[in-house]
Amino acid sequence: MPDNDRVVTETMMPVNGIELCVSTFGEPVEPALLLIAGAASSMDWWDDEFCRRLAAGGRFVIRYDHRDTGRSTSFPAGDPPYSDVDLAHDALGVLDAVGVHRAHLVGLSMGGMLAQRIAVERPHRVLSLTLMSTSTVPPAYPIDGPPAGADQQQPDWTDRRSAVDGLVADTRRLGGPFTADIPHLRRVAERVYDRTQDMAASQTNHYGCAGGPPVRDRLCEITAPTLILQGTLDPVFPPRHAEALCAEIPGARLVWLDGVGHEFPPTAVWSQVIDEITGQTGRRTQPA
Repeated sequence: MPDNDRVVTETMMPVNGIELCVSTFGEPVEPALLLIAGAASSMDWWDDEFCRRLAAGGRFVIRYDHRDTGRSTSFPAGDPPYSDVDLAHDALGVLDAVGVHRAHLVGLSMGGMLAQRIAVERPHRVLSLTLMSTSTVPPAYPIDGPPAGADQQQPDWTDRRSAVDGLVADTRRLGGPFTADIPHLRRVAERVYDRTQDMAASQTNHYGCAGGPPVRDRLCEITAPTLILQGTLDPVFPPRHAEALCAEIPGARLVWLDGVGHEFPPTAVWSQVIDEITGQTGRRTQPA
């Protein structure tokens, strides 16, 4: 089991008129790697040890709580006064706050969509792209399964036990055979609950925020080296989404994660994922 007991420093930073919670791993002199989580997901889901191992490969790893998650600024549940364009600008604002001009972007699910928007609209800020468990913007195909947090019967987000049970059940439902066991997931979910200002807002607002202009027709403009990591058992974005994404981004490279669902990388595939990301972020030119 990964060691998550070592102290991780968190810093509140002013970004775009709000405050976002940020933590870093590694040395600022190394190439920056920004982890962008999926919808309704705080940075807790990027496992501490996973981040340490990425940093050990000579990267300055940055993760953060989206607005409406974790310790970052929260808005009333059901009334998010922002769009996914603002969420993309938040990612850039985090880089500005830590003094980074260009970074390798690693985005999962919604985070992968935000990374695509940044690569299209602010290409000078992007060294490379790693897109995980995601699709084009808008999605190339109808979404086959509900996103995390979109169950018809919502937990009581004000009750710690109910909220934790809901997060664990949702993670297991969308995962695969390598998804962490229930005791481990409960520890993560408890940490999420204890750090989050408003769980109801955290679990609903990203799904209700306004969408920005589509960028799918501009994916052909992306020049950053692009890696696509796709779980073979993803019930939200099945393989055809990754295949469409790969076909539309010039030079993109698609790598399958066997037995992985719609989830943050489970421990069983850390070596593969970290090796792929480390290799990808070491590239300086467009892959053939």
